[in-house]
Amino acid sequence: MIWFILLLAFIALLAYLYNHLVRARNRVRGAWSDIDVQLQRRHDLIPQLVKAVDQYADYERATIEAVTALRAEAINAGTIAERGRAEEGLSNGLVRLIAIAERYPDLKANENFLGLQVELVETENYLQFARRYYNGAVRELNTRIESVPSNFVAHIFKFATREYFQASSDKVSAVPLISPGSTE
Repeated sequence: MIWFILLLAFIALLAYLYNHLVRARNRVRGAWSDIDVQLQRRHDLIPQLVKAVDQYADYERATIEAVTALRAEAINAGTIAERGRAEEGLSNGLVRLIAIAERYPDLKANENFLGLQVELVETENYLQFARRYYNGAVRELNTRIESVPSNFVAHIFKFATREYFQASSDKVSAVPLISPGSTE
């Protein structure tokens, strides 16, 4: 009888640990989905922003082409680490693109450009929150996978650690907002 109770307790512990690993893995998947939505929104805004800048800044062709190439690279990135590097490069390109507006007063006053820029800043903020949530979910999953006794269950059921989605700094993720009449 004692062996039967110990077996039931062992099975219950196994089920408990397995369910926590599944819950953590699903949280990571959901968090990545949130990041993916924000990245797609950002990628959809970029061509409109490039078009708005292009109408005013004929002499800024190199920056416009660089941002377009960085967008393509980010869309086609494979792993999470590659995607993180590509998105960081894209963020830097967007900062340069937005900075062009400083040299073109008509562009700074263009409502379409300002609206796109506000949407982009909102997207960057949502992306930053989604990245933090994702990285927290990854940390929780990785900790469960690497901690005793759940690491035994993780190994048996082939749970794998996940990569963090890091921007090297939050400063990189912040797209500046140009307001009409700004003289900076």
